[in-house]
Amino acid sequence: MTLIKSISGIRGTIGGVVGDNLTPVDAVKFASAYGTWLKKDTDTPHPVVVVGRDARISGMMIQQLVMNSLVGLGIHVIDLGLSTTPTVEIAVPKENADGGIILTASHNPKQWNALKLLNNKGEFLNAENGKKILEIAENDEYIFAEVDDLGSIIPKDDYIELHIDEVLNLPLVNKELVKNAGFKVVVDAVNSTGGIAIPGLLKRLGVETVELYCEPNGHFPHNPEPLKEHLTDLSELVVKEKADLGITVDPDVDRLAFMSENGEMFGEEYTLVACADFVLSKTPGNTVSNLSSSRALRDVTQKHNGNYEASAVGEVNVVEKMKANNAIIGGEGNGGIIYPASHYGRDSLVGVALFLTHLAEKKCSVSALKDSYPSYFMSKNKIQLTPDLNVDLILDGFHKKHANEEVSTVDGVKVDFENSWVHLRKSNTEPIIRIYTEALSQEEADQLAQDTIHTLKEIAGI
Repeated sequence: MTLIKSISGIRGTIGGVVGDNLTPVDAVKFASAYGTWLKKDTDTPHPVVVVGRDARISGMMIQQLVMNSLVGLGIHVIDLGLSTTPTVEIAVPKENADGGIILTASHNPKQWNALKLLNNKGEFLNAENGKKILEIAENDEYIFAEVDDLGSIIPKDDYIELHIDEVLNLPLVNKELVKNAGFKVVVDAVNSTGGIAIPGLLKRLGVETVELYCEPNGHFPHNPEPLKEHLTDLSELVVKEKADLGITVDPDVDRLAFMSENGEMFGEEYTLVACADFVLSKTPGNTVSNLSSSRALRDVTQKHNGNYEASAVGEVNVVEKMKANNAIIGGEGNGGIIYPASHYGRDSLVGVALFLTHLAEKKCSVSALKDSYPSYFMSKNKIQLTPDLNVDLILDGFHKKHANEEVSTVDGVKVDFENSWVHLRKSNTEPIIRIYTEALSQEEADQLAQDTIHTLKEIAGI
């Protein structure tokens, strides 16, 4: 059982010992720390906070604890109930709220939950503010409101529909074109809130929708991370239904993956590539993804005469780089689409609408669309080290060994070769180095990873 506190929020497994797991006490402490920071930051006694949750079994319990902790601080809460991460993000500015909390552990299994924290723009907090909240929680520096100054809870249960409205009103989303294409789509929403949002969006687009695991009851039928090995049921149903494609999202609907008509994965990395290709063809500009994302986005961006830049891993870092680079689309290679014309947050609803418009305009199959993009293959590995080894020194040794190559140390060490790259990142909680590689074939990517592991062991003397 685990409790992980970080600048981006708190996540852990439900039950167990206070301080070691995400217990009711820990949920109250961290919600109270966020509320205390928000009151200081806004210099107002009654800030407004939007709260929404995915469909996890523990969600209702955690949400009641979080909302009533905020009420106890004198904060007014707008309760979205079952929601998605991007829905909460767009609700914060629409409600002129001072912040937001999303209760979700993203792609983690059902025993996990988390508090993700937003600012008044509906964007994730930066490191400085996240650190302040951790310090407040560590020192129990809360001052709760007296009885006449308690906050209130205002329920609003129509925000997913409002979110769909926002997506359909985006200038590049062509509802009639998608409707006339006559698509048939199978949706796997892992029994979370994507089962409300994605079929709702598709039906508004006039798409024939076959629902698989779309009941938002929190009983995940398979590992909720949208990876090939977890999606055999979706693959079989796409083929059986003779569907044009499959769509899958994680429990909080900020990661999006597609499946081709033949039951093969389109590839999470290529979700952003395809959407960016479409957006850039209509509105040329710049793009951003993180250092561990595919080169294919760089290639597509350059094809449209744009400038591509890479950020450190993490949505906050991608958004910061996007703003600095005036990027018109960006995101992460895990299927996260960030489209500033909507908002600065990963949004699967936006991704679905852009992708289907692109596909309808191309008048081709999903597999043919995939074949039109540069073909890269990735490998993801890790090396476990003993606690006495200095990970930073090992990474520095790897950097020096490749000093004649193009090297970035923005986030760990990334070495770019002519036709491949390797990115090394250390874990903040254990002596592990994560190894990401990409090359022109799976065999080359796997071999580069094995060669890197061998080199790291040599440097470490193990």
